[in-house]
Amino acid sequence: MSELPKLMEANRAFSDGFNAGDLPMPPARPLAVLACMDARLHPERFLGLEIGDAHVVRNAGGRASEDALRSLLISSWLLGTREFVVIHHTDCGMLTFTDGVLQGSIREKTGVDVSDMEFLSFSDLDQSVRDDVERIRNAAKILPEDISVSGHVYDVKTGILREVVAPALVEP
Repeated sequence: MSELPKLMEANRAFSDGFNAGDLPMPPARPLAVLACMDARLHPERFLGLEIGDAHVVRNAGGRASEDALRSLLISSWLLGTREFVVIHHTDCGMLTFTDGVLQGSIREKTGVDVSDMEFLSFSDLDQSVRDDVERIRNAAKILPEDISVSGHVYDVKTGILREVVAPALVEP
């Protein structure tokens, strides 16, 4: 059974009290968050963000993929964000497989070779945060000079955000 009717009903209820239609396009706070798509994470809630406060970019693992970097570049160059916060989390599904295993499973079930596709799985949570912060910082030559990047791990059991990489400006 589709979830769409429930979503549409929830949207009707939301829109009845909606009063944020005149917010400007740039976020009120010069902040972009890169986080995992895991349904147990609600970055806006655990970071105290309201509608219009920040850009939140989500993907599997909260990885600094090419598409995530594209979004961060747009966020910074066109919409004024100056702080990027990378958030991974405990008990992440990206820790449970390797790219090779998933590539093989897809090939086995569909006959399609996806060996050239990177899924960006990882085996060390803190290292994945360090890797993604480094990848963003290494993009310094195409980022505005005053961008600060930090990295964190959200604990899905406690709701606590732990710093892994302290905030620092990217160096050109």
